[in-house]
Amino acid sequence: MSFPGPGQAPLGPAPRGLRRFTTPRPPREEECELCGTPLVSERHRHLVDTEKRALACACAPCAQLLARQGASRGRFRAVPGRFLSDPRHRIDDTTWELLRIPVGVAFFFRNAALDRLVAIYPSPAGATESELDPVTWQTALAGTRLAALLEPDVEALLLRRGEDRTTECHLVPIDLCYELVGRMRLHWQGFDGGAEARAELDAFFAHVREQAKDLQGSRP
Repeated sequence: MSFPGPGQAPLGPAPRGLRRFTTPRPPREEECELCGTPLVSERHRHLVDTEKRALACACAPCAQLLARQGASRGRFRAVPGRFLSDPRHRIDDTTWELLRIPVGVAFFFRNAALDRLVAIYPSPAGATESELDPVTWQTALAGTRLAALLEPDVEALLLRRGEDRTTECHLVPIDLCYELVGRMRLHWQGFDGGAEARAELDAFFAHVREQAKDLQGSRP
């Protein structure tokens, strides 16, 4: 709960009757979903709730506790912070066309509970799961060593097809991919997303490239 600061008028009485439903409510303060600690920073850590297949907010101590080896075998798994890039991947025109994804961005992650790969791409409706045969996904993922490094549930292989027909390939935290989905849904206009969505996409991938370390020894 927030309180008035210096020079501010005190809060009035709580609205009664129908006013309770018409009076705007203050934004809900984010809390760690494990211990209830208020999260002051917008850039807090996240966990994957493997039962609900959803992201959960976490304070730094709880995230660090779950990140320890062997401590993430329960319902919650800490999302790591590593970024890797594979500039020598073999995802070419033919491989990309096999995916038949209607936009130029997709990400893949392994769902441990289902024991299978899941392919997601952003759309005006949010995160959309591809219905392709998993064998096709495996064909695409065989073109990079990053796929073998993925931590189940918490990391994703992020692909982007550029206008020059080149493809970027990165290993990133799974929460970053859903952040991208939210950005695209917010800024999407028209059939192809529009100029604003493309600018957001360019800025997003510029950030990924700045964070990512090149994978050494990738197959030519």
